[in-house]
Amino acid sequence: MSSSTSIGSADSAAGSSQESTFKAWRPAISGRRHAISTGHYLASHAGFEILQAGGNAIDAGVAAGLVLGVVHSDQVNVAGVAPMIVWMADRGELVSIDGVGSWPAGASCELFIREHGGQLPEGLLRTVIPAAPAAWIEALTRYGTMSFGEVARSAVGFAREGFVMYPFLAEQLHLAACNNARWPSNREIYLPEGKSPTVGDIFIQRDLAKSLQYMIDEEAAAIGRGSCRISGLQAARDAFYRGDLMRAITNFHAENGGLLTEEDMATYRVKLAPTVSTRFGDLDVHSCGFWSQGPALLQALNILASFDLNALGHNRVEYIHVVVEALKLAFADREGFYGDPDVIHVPAEMLLSSPYAEMRRMLIQKDRAWPGLPPAGNNIKSSAVTGAETETGPFDTSYVAVVDRQGNAISICPSDTCSDTIIIPGTGLAPSSRGSQSWADPKHPSSVAPGKRPRLTPNPAMVFRQGKMTMPIGSPGGDSQIQAVLQVLLNMSVFGMDPQTAVEEPRFVTYSHPDSFAPHTAFPGRLCLEGRFSNATVDALSELGHKVVLWPDRLWRAGGVCLVRHDLDSGVRECGADPRRAAAYALGW
Repeated sequence: MSSSTSIGSADSAAGSSQESTFKAWRPAISGRRHAISTGHYLASHAGFEILQAGGNAIDAGVAAGLVLGVVHSDQVNVAGVAPMIVWMADRGELVSIDGVGSWPAGASCELFIREHGGQLPEGLLRTVIPAAPAAWIEALTRYGTMSFGEVARSAVGFAREGFVMYPFLAEQLHLAACNNARWPSNREIYLPEGKSPTVGDIFIQRDLAKSLQYMIDEEAAAIGRGSCRISGLQAARDAFYRGDLMRAITNFHAENGGLLTEEDMATYRVKLAPTVSTRFGDLDVHSCGFWSQGPALLQALNILASFDLNALGHNRVEYIHVVVEALKLAFADREGFYGDPDVIHVPAEMLLSSPYAEMRRMLIQKDRAWPGLPPAGNNIKSSAVTGAETETGPFDTSYVAVVDRQGNAISICPSDTCSDTIIIPGTGLAPSSRGSQSWADPKHPSSVAPGKRPRLTPNPAMVFRQGKMTMPIGSPGGDSQIQAVLQVLLNMSVFGMDPQTAVEEPRFVTYSHPDSFAPHTAFPGRLCLEGRFSNATVDALSELGHKVVLWPDRLWRAGGVCLVRHDLDSGVRECGADPRRAAAYALGW
């Protein structure tokens, strides 16, 4: 593809002429041995300590993900979701671990239609089987080298002893205060003494520390009886899915009208599967399967492959318009086709094919934006309700990228919020409310059904060049996730930016699609631009038919991309960490 150059080298032709004009607030952190970039500096530090102690990328990634469930527990829950992509360099093995639970056996569209008017109410009824603990332990069992106790030590410490409340978390908890006030167990943690914590407070989560410590203790007891590391990990898993934590969760559901049962928990297993991918220039971009929104990133890249993006000019009007229209078409297909491929038929090969991308590309008009919401490739039009101009969707998720000394890598999007469901009293855990990303419409490809996975927004990615791992990359931000990742990938591959500059460049986000979160509102034509775009750009996009909203600069709603780029020629691991989520930081050595 003529507009694409390599992200494995910083001295591309495009970059050599423009590099001096790109100014990042932060340096691109680099290291020759190992590197990590996550959504919070304490998580990055915890993972880095594991690397320094001899652990591999998987050990470090799990340690960082568990810490995020403590220090970022507004948007990452220890009992939430944790989809990931793992690359083991010595084996040449690339695999996705879904890390998302399925609907309980008692769930159905009929239940929500009959009792809730077709809505998915906040609270216990949104709960799917919590998958993150199983995903962490599966990764450690198959690909790690350490025990659960070793990698969970930092998370337990931050939960038990507390950490300093930082501005982003304080702001988010303030915004969620009314939601958390609905339930006593949420109030106890997130509204101590009746008010949200403020910056500088020491924030403690003792019940969460006890839950993690219980898993560690069960593992230690098994090892003390002579069990190996693998059997110890199984004991830690059983503590959550068959032991006291399972009973606390399922008893609370039984007593309060929830659907989750002991059988649901005891029989749950994460699913491992090959990634799906597409070629963009000399890059192979991999995502999780069609149970997530990850393939929409690949579809957008396929549509854009026929455009000379370099000639359109970085963040110029023509470039923004084409990228936005490609995203809208990919989102339309997400709405029309995506769902759990173990339950429904998803035409994956067609959706990721070049002929299909070319057919979709022909729908982009250079002189006007698509009016309303474009249809999916099967001509199914969205039935989403149009939102008011002031409405905004929910946001959660964080991210972990690690590359170790051996070239192993992990890309993880741990997630789930504390404020739309009930924290199980005495545990500090809010079992996954990811059912919010299903529909109570049996005709929808991501409808509610027993044993079916919701269509997940968190979607880690992994990029290869010339058959070798180049970069784990991902972002929080709901429906903005793939939009942010796409723009960072293009900034690097087409315009030659270094990782940190690519992350910090101004972004645009379209809301012209049905929201992934219930009630799945759409905002036809809405296009949000960060503050560094000029008035002339805003006016020109408006003339094309985009309903432009100007955001403040570096707004957290535009995503929080983190990445580690492994330069295949020099061996250097170079990181990017997004200042839009100010706690995001990278470390390398």
